[in-house]
Amino acid sequence: MVDARGLRCPIPVIRLARRAQDLDPGELVTVWSTDPAAVHDVPAWARMRGHAIEGSVDVDAADGAFTAITVRVGG
Repeated sequence: MVDARGLRCPIPVIRLARRAQDLDPGELVTVWSTDPAAVHDVPAWARMRGHAIEGSVDVDAADGAFTAITVRVGG
């Protein structure tokens, strides 16, 4: 999981990219982001890198709302 809450573009994608480098093809990683641009930027990054978006959900947590985007690492 990558907690990028409170960070603005491009930092959520940069942190996600760093985490994905350590994962094997087929593994899942979820990024938590409060940046509205992440809902567009993360899928665009995933497409360019050969990864797939498994899902996206808006979370209304006690400490604030954020979007959780799950990526399946490609090979």
